[in-house]
Amino acid sequence: MPSDPRALLRSRSYLRLLLIAAVLGVPVSAAAYGFLALVNYLQPEIFTHLPHGLGFQAEPAWWPLPVLAVGGVLTGLAIRYLPGTGGALPAEGFKTHRAPTPAELPGVILAALATLIFGAVLGPEAPLIAIGGGLVMLAVRAARRDVPDQATAVLASAGSFAAISTLLGSPIAGAFLLMEASGLGGPMLGLVLVPGLLAAGIGSLIFTGLDAWTGLGTFSLAIPGLPHLGSPTIAELGWAVVVGLAAALVGAGIRWLGLRLQPFSLRSPPVAALVAGLVVAGLAIAYAEGAGKNASDVLFSGQSALGPLITNSATYSVGALLLLLVCKSLAYGVSLSSFRGGPVFPALFIGAAGGMALSHLPGLPLVAGVAMGIGAMSAVMLNLPLTSVLLATLLLASDGLAVMPLVIVAVVVAYVASARIAPAAPAETQNPPTARAAASPATTAGPTAAADPSVPPHS
Repeated sequence: MPSDPRALLRSRSYLRLLLIAAVLGVPVSAAAYGFLALVNYLQPEIFTHLPHGLGFQAEPAWWPLPVLAVGGVLTGLAIRYLPGTGGALPAEGFKTHRAPTPAELPGVILAALATLIFGAVLGPEAPLIAIGGGLVMLAVRAARRDVPDQATAVLASAGSFAAISTLLGSPIAGAFLLMEASGLGGPMLGLVLVPGLLAAGIGSLIFTGLDAWTGLGTFSLAIPGLPHLGSPTIAELGWAVVVGLAAALVGAGIRWLGLRLQPFSLRSPPVAALVAGLVVAGLAIAYAEGAGKNASDVLFSGQSALGPLITNSATYSVGALLLLLVCKSLAYGVSLSSFRGGPVFPALFIGAAGGMALSHLPGLPLVAGVAMGIGAMSAVMLNLPLTSVLLATLLLASDGLAVMPLVIVAVVVAYVASARIAPAAPAETQNPPTARAAASPATTAGPTAAADPSVPPHS
């Protein structure tokens, strides 16, 4: 990297890099769109149209059992016999990984399709990120041009940005997710920014309170004249602490379950995925029979069901929400151990359901509970506090902006509490720098990322 980044920005090579990234963004985005369209088409085909085609008037209660069994076997076979083990292990969290090679890309795609289409509780964001980077690597190799390792890493990262695009509701959210996950500011970035994030949230509450008491205004750049949504209260601030602590406990349990079962999956992927699929199906059936709701609330990532869940919150009793929370969390943990996919959307869904359940208690409005639950669970499962605040804010639009200070408090509490609960990392002496430097590229972010921390590794 040059001492003056502006010199790189003015260079002809950087302009060529921008042009290549823009050109590659078109087919990568189209491929990502096609992947999501295929998933959204096949899910109802398997769970709705196929039962009707077999002569059933409606989906039988036992239908998830054979479907998840088939999905588990297909996922396990892709993990076991195709190069790349189907991509990253979701039970280990949202971490940085190198882009899959062209030989590994089919295994990543097939394992993700078998996971998502057949109803396992994981999302499409991690496969999309891998597919975006993998397609760029394929294009670079097909071009047979001498592309520097650093430029290849940057282009692979650009492919990931293009693939995830507006999946999270905004291109900004997707970009922020990848930037924070890749650690562009170094490993201390989160530790440095979280205290400031908490102070900013508390400061916003103080400004709101002083404005209510004095009427002198908040002296901010907020646009006046928007509909009044209500200001956060002291009781809601207390609830933010409770939600953060509860999310840390629930998230720790989910992660523990996934990591506890993962060794069985590594030893025999097809058998483990088959058993995991049957367990997920059993949990979905138990919820449907116990709550009188659709089994799809437990199945899938929750990406499409999140909006209807919040919109139809009045139709869910506290008992149904608690049963949903238990079954979805268990299905999420089991899916993390044996399937391949992303952890984002199940965390959002579980956080929303938990916030809805708590909103039946005094002092916690529905929107505030949902927003804090989404942010807190995202912080625990993704370990990305800034992205978690942004996700909760964007998902709830103007309501999310109103409760952002509460979301910040819930996120910080959940983030710190989950770090306290998690087991300590192995001592550095057990993995000296020389050993890390000699590690295989397959277990790192790539040689460029290892040599230059300014290059964003692939998520």
